[in-house]
Amino acid sequence: MLVEALGSVEDLKIVEMESPALTNGHVRIEILACGLNYVDALMIEGKYQIKPPVPYRPGSEVVGRVVEAASDVTRAKVGDRVFAPIGTGGFSNEAVLHESRVIPLPAKITDGQAATFMQSYLTAWFAFNFRASIVEGDTMLVLGAGGGVGLAGVDLAVAMGARVIAAASSEEKRQLALDRGAFAAIDTSTEDLKARARELSENQLDLVYDPVGGDLAEQALRALSPGGQYMVVGFVGGIPKLPANHILLTNRTVVGVDWGAWMMRNQLDNARMLMDVLGEIGDGKLHPVEPVTYPMSQAAQALRDMQNRKIAGKVALIPDFT
Repeated sequence: MLVEALGSVEDLKIVEMESPALTNGHVRIEILACGLNYVDALMIEGKYQIKPPVPYRPGSEVVGRVVEAASDVTRAKVGDRVFAPIGTGGFSNEAVLHESRVIPLPAKITDGQAATFMQSYLTAWFAFNFRASIVEGDTMLVLGAGGGVGLAGVDLAVAMGARVIAAASSEEKRQLALDRGAFAAIDTSTEDLKARARELSENQLDLVYDPVGGDLAEQALRALSPGGQYMVVGFVGGIPKLPANHILLTNRTVVGVDWGAWMMRNQLDNARMLMDVLGEIGDGKLHPVEPVTYPMSQAAQALRDMQNRKIAGKVALIPDFT
């Protein structure tokens, strides 16, 4: 799937390209699933802070099976099922990568889970371990709790001992968050977020994890207790304007969470973090959701459905062309 010019997801097109040659240290993988993230749509539309040179093939996280390996490869062999943070090029039926970029997967992690955990879970891990300070027993409000980033935030926060209130707009999304350990849920389409969050937290809301922004952001900030921490993760609902006086007068802390930019500058630390998260998933401490799947030829429809918040959880593309 090729992007020839930044602009519209509708302009994605299927093209046939020559299969890359296999050079020393590289493996060829047959792609089994590619994770789809909200940022993919932003990049295609030219609305993200990182603008890839065109033409380019989207897709940053894939699961595949090794079908060919150079003679000097030692970390993977033909037949291995691997995860690869590919960067770009995942909307394809195959990829050629250096062996250092593929990670063998335990059998208990499905193709869909493995293809869709990275961005969501590493964002949450970075937020909770590098940007905010979480103490066991803290109460956290997670906005967009039924989407990929929010759901990972719920799962990881619960694993770290936090009490999580999940806020989402549909019953299906709220149930996904409750299934991952949230003790209560707020219907953002009908309930007063600030009042309900204060009530459920018994006026002791310690943290907010916000990948949504928009009109909910100020309500969530006002629900925070004095000294509380507000994590700015994303703006799928629009970029909010937060009242600085409420931050000052209550000694609240607002922190930005941009895992992608940090990862580009700290690749060794990120590689360790990736293995930590995979280890927690493999040990059953974290529980990535099984994604909704679309044929890769329907990538534009999948991106539109994600933008319109029609999907609970995560999305993966499954190659349907050879």
